[in-house]
Amino acid sequence: MSRINKNVILALLTLTSSAFLLFQLYYYKHCLSPKNGTGSSKSKGNRIGFDSTQWDGWFQIAENMGFQCLKIESKDPRLDGIDSLSGTEIPLHYVCKLATHTIHVVFFHERSGNYLWHGHLRLQGHMDRKFVPFRKLQFGRYPGAFDRPELQQVTVDGLDVLIPKDPGHFLEEVPHSRFIECRYKEARAFLQQYLEDNTVDALAFRKRAKELLQLAAKTLQELGVPFWLSSGTCLGWYRQCSIIPYSKDVDLGIFIQHYKPDIILAFQNAGLPLKHKFGKVEDSLELSFQGKDDVKLDIFFFYEETDHMWNGGTQAKTGKKFKYLFPKFTLCWTEFVDMKVHVPCETVDYIEANYGKTWTIPVKTWDWKSSPPNVQPNGIWPISEWDEVIQLY
Repeated sequence: MSRINKNVILALLTLTSSAFLLFQLYYYKHCLSPKNGTGSSKSKGNRIGFDSTQWDGWFQIAENMGFQCLKIESKDPRLDGIDSLSGTEIPLHYVCKLATHTIHVVFFHERSGNYLWHGHLRLQGHMDRKFVPFRKLQFGRYPGAFDRPELQQVTVDGLDVLIPKDPGHFLEEVPHSRFIECRYKEARAFLQQYLEDNTVDALAFRKRAKELLQLAAKTLQELGVPFWLSSGTCLGWYRQCSIIPYSKDVDLGIFIQHYKPDIILAFQNAGLPLKHKFGKVEDSLELSFQGKDDVKLDIFFFYEETDHMWNGGTQAKTGKKFKYLFPKFTLCWTEFVDMKVHVPCETVDYIEANYGKTWTIPVKTWDWKSSPPNVQPNGIWPISEWDEVIQLY
């Protein structure tokens, strides 16, 4: 293997680590800060993005060192479908090679949920796919989302570089960082066809639901319990990038293995009293908490079988049990109401299981016992267990 001067690598890494911090600060200040308005830039009028010419100097330094470099740039995915704002491209990945050595520079962009996002390493048609072994690069197969790390300066062989203060946490995030965007273009088309409900009541509900979701997320994160957007909340995110105003609740999913006995107490301490508790940990558990102004928080616990997953439902008056079947799914990050939250990666399969193939059409009348195409009877609770499995408050 060809040897390369260690100081050359460290010098470029120094530039890279500095770029990490400087770019996210620039992007936030000039492109996404509330002062300038989301989606605007003082230097670019109504256009969002980053002037990649600012990195020509970086490229020149790398090339002077003997590196060959490849730029991967694209428009901000949040501008998909807005032709008037889609011209400016942002840097996503720079890949530089020298002999058998490769340096992969990943640009992390700050998002409004106080997290960092990086884009997909997607090669354009004219790019050399043999430039480096792209499949071996750790970042870029999918877009990714990370907690915003606190950075610290360290010295390596006499060179000052920036690294996350908690490198272990950052590295643990890498294999679970996959990010999927809301479908902004389709959401705009949906709202043009069906018109967005901007009545006083709808706006008030969205505000309360957003506050409830943020409070629920904070409570579960403090407990260390992972969750995802489920049911109507997931549908609203995927279909219209917003909260469905007539849904009247917030829906979350949690895998049953992540259940903790102090969940109920934690929500009550957060100001959300328990409205009902159905089922039990080993079968069909469901919790509902009362938010402000009759906005409910429903938490559905999911159970995994050999070839599917399911959550349960209980009819309080009769003790009848129901089961909602879903194909197996994994979790990805997304952004919703200014938050980084989980959703099923296999979103379409998840939504179609719950709402059928006509999920793109709004349905305001919904019976939880019969409307979902994935619901099936699951027996009845013995009367002797009703005091345990049907608790109303």
